[in-house]
Amino acid sequence: MTQPVPPTRSSTGSASSTVATSTATPGEETARPLGEAGGPAEPTRSVPASAGPPKAPSSGRPQKAQRRNARVVIRKVAPWSVFRVSVIFYLCVMLVLLGAGMILYGMLGAIGALDSTTRLIRDLFADQTFVINGRWLFTRGLGIGLLMVVVWSLINVFIVFLYNLISDLVGGVEVTLAERR
Repeated sequence: MTQPVPPTRSSTGSASSTVATSTATPGEETARPLGEAGGPAEPTRSVPASAGPPKAPSSGRPQKAQRRNARVVIRKVAPWSVFRVSVIFYLCVMLVLLGAGMILYGMLGAIGALDSTTRLIRDLFADQTFVINGRWLFTRGLGIGLLMVVVWSLINVFIVFLYNLISDLVGGVEVTLAERR
């Protein structure tokens, strides 16, 4: 007394390639429709719904999955790609430092430390025109920061050229890549 489940359509639109499942009791045989290869229908044993997937015979200890390793030698590094990455990296560093400086300047202004420092410098040097100007500080900081972005990016490109020359002599740096499991 089996009730076949209606076959579902595959991506090709053919319903004959699917296997009908049933809720037959163990020991009963059910027929499978013709496969796409056109082979004859062969009887198969149905498995009760409560049984899980078939288990592989165990040899007493668990099988470890094999990790694949690849050894790669880095012989050349493209200077243009290092320059682009360096410029973006150092621009981000500069923006973080300028942002931190602005936050610090705002906090010092809020607690009155800038006014106290201004009065101290006026009293020490007898200069009543001295003022701490945040706009002047941050425009100079931005200019120096942009200059340092270019300088350090060019230093990185110089290091890449040096690496490429040395790797021609010694063969490069060997790296082992391992697949994570």
